[in-house]
Parts: sequence; C-alpha cells; structure tokens
Amino acid sequence: MPKKTIRQLMLAKRRALSPSQVEELSQLVQRTLISSAEFAGAKTLALYAPIHNEVGTEELMRQALSAGKTVLYPAVGIGALVFRQICNPAALHKGAFGIYEPGNSCAIYAPQDIDIIVIPGVAFDRKGRRIGYGKGYYDKTLHSLEGTGRFVGLCYDFQLLDEIVGEPHDVSMDLIVSETRAIRP
Repeated sequence: MPKKTIRQLMLAKRRALSPSQVEELSQLVQRTLISSAEFAGAKTLALYAPIHNEVGTEELMRQALSAGKTVLYPAVGIGALVFRQICNPAALHKGAFGIYEPGNSCAIYAPQDIDIIVIPGVAFDRKGRRIGYGKGYYDKTLHSLEGTGRFVGLCYDFQLLDEIVGEPHDVSMDLIVSETRAIRP
C-alpha cells in the first residue's frame, strides 16, 4: 500500500479516537517507556508536542524533569529541526505548523548529544520503519544518527503494521512502544 494511502487511513483512525481514549492509551504507552532501560539510562531526551491525537508525552516530560534529566523539544529551523531545552514547561509556544516548541532563548542541543529522541509517526512497522507526515524534518535532521540506538517511536497498536516500504532517506526506530508492547527491531 502506498505511503499516502497508509497516512490517510492512519490519520483517520487517530482522528476517530475520543479524548479519553487518547489519554488512557497515551498513559499506557508512556508508562511502558518510563519503565524501560532506555529511559532509565538517558540523561537527555527529546520529546515532541503531540498534535492530531498523537500519543501524549506529558508524563514523560514530568518524569524526566523530576528525575533531573534534560528535556528538549524540536523547533522547525530552515529545512531541519533544532532541539531546544525547555526553559519552562509552561512556556512552549505555537511554532511552525501550529506545533508547540520552546522559545528561541532556550539552549540548543546537537542531535548527537541527545540520549533518546522520541519521534512521532503516523505508522510504524515491526522492522522499525516509520511513516511521518511527509515533510521529512526528522529524516533530514537525524539520518546521520541512524542505528545509534536512540530513536524511539510512540504509537497506538493500530498504527503498527507488518511492513512499510521504506526509502533510503527514512530513519528507522530502535524502539517502538505502543499501549501493549515494546518492539526492539
């Protein structure tokens, strides 16, 4: 099935989730990641601000900050993402595409200095391949770090497919977490 078709189907399924379903399932996904060795060992992690019923990341942020970890969020730069430390969790503001991001005064971290980078996706497969929204920001920014064990995809079970046809520029996940399982491709 073409990526465009998969993207349309998955986004429609996500839109159909109620706010209570998003909250309940997001909590399960986040708890699984929080209990993982990857989360425990990370000193620095990058999260995303969820949009369009994506798996939430608020509990990950709270747990990371309370454990003294450095938390970053992406901001859209010129053709790529920039990862900025959150200066104040309440100070995220709407940036490009209406997605919340830290302000320009917050410290920037190079992707190679981040232990875990949590990446949103529209669909994932069991081999770690991902379909995003099609803009390629994560792929362009992170391609050189592929295979370093730091990419984590969060999704709902219905977003996990048997196989996605990948392209050379697509970055693969090292860990995919849904509400019922963690997959290490």
